Amino acid sequence: MIGRSHGSRDEQPHNYDAVVYISFGGPEGPDDVIPFLENVTRGRRVPRERLLEVAEHYYHFGGVSPINAENRRVISALEQELSQRGPALPVYWGNRNWHPLLTDTVAQMRRDGIRRAIAFVTSAWSSYSGCRQYREDIEKARAAAGPAAPKMDKIRQFFNHPGFIAAQADRVNAVLESTSAPRRAEAHLLFTAHSIPQRMADASSYVEQLLEACRLVVENVHGSFEWSLAYQSRSGPPHIPWLEPDVSEHLEKLSSEGLTDVIVVPIGFLSDHMEVRFDLDVEAANVAKERGLNMLRAKTVGAHPAYIKMIRDLILERMQGSGDRPALGVMGASHDICAVDCCRF
Repeated sequence: MIGRSHGSRDEQPHNYDAVVYISFGGPEGPDDVIPFLENVTRGRRVPRERLLEVAEHYYHFGGVSPINAENRRVISALEQELSQRGPALPVYWGNRNWHPLLTDTVAQMRRDGIRRAIAFVTSAWSSYSGCRQYREDIEKARAAAGPAAPKMDKIRQFFNHPGFIAAQADRVNAVLESTSAPRRAEAHLLFTAHSIPQRMADASSYVEQLLEACRLVVENVHGSFEWSLAYQSRSGPPHIPWLEPDVSEHLEKLSSEGLTDVIVVPIGFLSDHMEVRFDLDVEAANVAKERGLNMLRAKTVGAHPAYIKMIRDLILERMQGSGDRPALGVMGASHDICAVDCCRF
């Protein structure tokens, strides 16, 4: 299908002189909240009242997004991994929506003499916002840095990489091990991911990749569990179709079916940022409490050792060209180079 996730494999070995870690970004204090949200929503015609409503989520936590501290932990762990096991590459950090902004980071890389970098993006999924937009961000930053800007190769999507699946399954197992045997036996695993417009989903493999990853995690947890996938954090106009079911509505449905214990697994998110801390830990938790559901939440992968090792392995994979490309399940390893019309929106 035209527009869906497709592309080609990069079989050429490459020499890199840096890694650039690219994320979404988040405010570091109350004064940052509105400018940050204006960056996020620019060009999307999000009503001002919705922006102010989301701002309250950040103010609930002092105006500080946890994504920044999470990114610093991951970067520190990755730097240690590369220092101890190689390749010995410096790690730069740039964000789409807040400081350090990717444009500033690429300009600094140019000043530092970086010629070619491998880019790791904090999204495991194919879609416009999860992949193509980051590639556009990279090219805009390179254009702003001028002719001497470093070349940058983006690492492939890793939704079914053994390291990602192992890390997420371990986070679920940690919750299961803390739960009494009777409750564990009754538990339903409710995976969640960020909702996106249906049109964006139709132009990518987002839903298929999520379902595959959920299935793989279930296969790797301790025990046998029923599971489902719901979506959260919708932000678009109500007349535009977005992926459903909404997590809160799904919790109500599970309760009406007689379920008593739910373990929420935010598989679509790599760190415990605001959509996890507020939309799940506050809003969804309140719905569960009202319906008498015992809701527990698994951590995101964060700086889990298996996830950090995965990042290193993906860097080496691209450096070596046609080496081993680990992937679990039936969908195989994602492509390295996206097609021109991949994930359009």
